Amino acid sequence: MGAQRADRTELPPTVAGHLDAFTAHLDRERGRSSHTVRAYRSDLAGLLGRLPGDDLAVLDLGLLRSWLAEAHAAGTSRSTLARRAAAARTFTAWAHRTGLLDSDPGARLDSPRPQRRLPSVLRADQAADLMDAAASGAAERDPVALRDQLLLELLYATGVRVAEVCGIDVDDVDQSARTVRVLGKGNRERTVVYGVPAERALRTWLAAGRPALARTGGPPALLLGVRGRRLDPRVARSVVHAAVAAVPGAPDIGPHGLRHAAATHLLDGGADLRYVQELLGHATLSTTQLYTHVTVDRLKVVHDQAHPRA
Repeated sequence: MGAQRADRTELPPTVAGHLDAFTAHLDRERGRSSHTVRAYRSDLAGLLGRLPGDDLAVLDLGLLRSWLAEAHAAGTSRSTLARRAAAARTFTAWAHRTGLLDSDPGARLDSPRPQRRLPSVLRADQAADLMDAAASGAAERDPVALRDQLLLELLYATGVRVAEVCGIDVDDVDQSARTVRVLGKGNRERTVVYGVPAERALRTWLAAGRPALARTGGPPALLLGVRGRRLDPRVARSVVHAAVAAVPGAPDIGPHGLRHAAATHLLDGGADLRYVQELLGHATLSTTQLYTHVTVDRLKVVHDQAHPRA
């Protein structure tokens, strides 16, 4: 709530009310993630703060373009500009539907496409070293070390997002089938699978780790913090960064880097692109295709083996 109060203090009461209503629309009706809602709200607070008063009618295409142009001149990244444009378009479309604007100026607003680049990806041998180190650290059966081992195994085995893995409850896990039910972006539910190493880490955590951290009346979360509450994604990111930093030659990556590694290694191993799409929870195949450019080495091997003119 503090962030919400901060981004509306400079807005006229009427405009601040419109921003509140739009935020509620994103959260309750559109099912956008809390991260997206916060980002859009912050973007729009800056846009609406440019209005000369409390009349939304002056929010036209020229104002939208000048807002983005100033951000571009200030060195704002392409991805941030694209997000701000998306926030503006979503807001003006909502304002038009609800009668706050007579037309939708955002419908004609163009924005640069974000640069779609993958970060550095762990090699398969580096990922193996990472998991071996986590298993070694958990050998003493320290509850936090056991949790961290399971966190790393699940992130790499399933390719789930950090918020998704922290949101898993114990009942979401089907140990007999080695599957986990996760809730992804847009409240889309999907089932992901994990392998034998993650299964071993899970069983050890449930038997010797989680009971030591759980508190009476605590959450049903699979992964717990040291105080018995659901593991915070920020703590999970710190765990991953620290663990990867201990692997010689490994790039500095966090949970999303393990997600990229999982997708890349699956494709390198011959997995179908549609399967990887389902595992990662991508709404469109084009997002998953981003990973195909890092599998060129495998493509060359297949070409050399299969093409008569290789």
